[in-house]
Amino acid sequence: MLGKPANETDKDAKELNATTKLILGIQMLFVAFGATVLVPLLTGLDPAVALFTAGVGTLVFHLVTKNKVPVFLGSSFAFIAPIIEGTKLYGLPGALGGLIAAGAIYVIVSMIVRRKGIKLIEKYFPAIVIGPVIMCIGLVLAPTGIEMAQENWLLAIISLAVAIGLVIFGKGMLKLIPIFGGIVIGYIVALFMGIVDFTPVTQAAWISLPDFTFPAFKWEAIIYFIPVAIAPLIEHIGDIYTISEVTGKKFVEKPGVHRTLLGDGLATMIAGFFGGPPNTTYSEVTGAVALTKVYDPEIMRIAAGTAIILAFVGKLGAILKTIPSAVLGGIMILLFGMIAAVGIRTLLQARPDMNKTRNLVIVSIILTIGIGGATISFGSFSLGGIGLASVVGLVLNQILPHENKRAL
Repeated sequence: MLGKPANETDKDAKELNATTKLILGIQMLFVAFGATVLVPLLTGLDPAVALFTAGVGTLVFHLVTKNKVPVFLGSSFAFIAPIIEGTKLYGLPGALGGLIAAGAIYVIVSMIVRRKGIKLIEKYFPAIVIGPVIMCIGLVLAPTGIEMAQENWLLAIISLAVAIGLVIFGKGMLKLIPIFGGIVIGYIVALFMGIVDFTPVTQAAWISLPDFTFPAFKWEAIIYFIPVAIAPLIEHIGDIYTISEVTGKKFVEKPGVHRTLLGDGLATMIAGFFGGPPNTTYSEVTGAVALTKVYDPEIMRIAAGTAIILAFVGKLGAILKTIPSAVLGGIMILLFGMIAAVGIRTLLQARPDMNKTRNLVIVSIILTIGIGGATISFGSFSLGGIGLASVVGLVLNQILPHENKRAL
């Protein structure tokens, strides 16, 4: 059940002056900033491009959804592993072409949902498939986090401890920025240790164009990335239900999930065209909305505009690139584990009968293929890892009978 919108505490556009809106908009960007720039830092993309595409993508999303939904779109963690592997296989331009194809899947699904309704999604993408796929996303990335943390365990542990402390003990806005807080404190400690190289900062101009990279379309890369869109697509639907619950407004009906999916898909396609990571709705921002009880979507558009402006501040992009790998590694230990935990939570909330053999088979095969990195190849085409695990899970869910046989 959706709660009733707050009457006295719900500050709408009429109650907020321009200065207050600006402050709140910058605050929302602050909440999403750490996660937005972390994905490009981990995947070799330009953080400035990520800020630019997050801002533009958010504005496009609001245009498509008729300026009704108070969300900010930032870099998607679900695509970290595929971007890293896809870049190795097809080069960065090829990987970007694949990301555009993944965004196109959102657009296609939005059209299907508009015609058939959201029940179709629930039928073909149940928790028994999506849960273990999300678990794979976090667990596949775990070795990367450990490898980076090992460069300086002291820095990694400090960054990790700060992030955990903010998650568990933080109050107000601090509780919503554990990633940002952990990176900032870890970076400050690194400064005192004298291990930060400021050469890129001194060489960077104050105002400069982001390092835009344009895509190349290779059918192998396109097929590689399409299955990866499944898990974040379902996550998007869950986020829209969450923001509906927080605001007391039925966004799943008006403007409708088909419009939010379309907006997210177009934002991801735009990001791929300019060389940025795919976009997704941010739970951190939803948490900030719940805390501040400010439901005016214009606040998110101000955050988007601020992100676009910051993308052209060359010194900022250079500073982000000086963050020691160990600081990021410490954050990743928490982040990737939490992604896996979200997959577990997805299964627990749906409560599938894990005593049934078919359910055990589906979960076990998805986990084995996804974490094991299995790959199938036909000539120059190959599909592996999380993408292959997603496809196999969907197929098994459709062909295995819903019998009552219990697992041993």
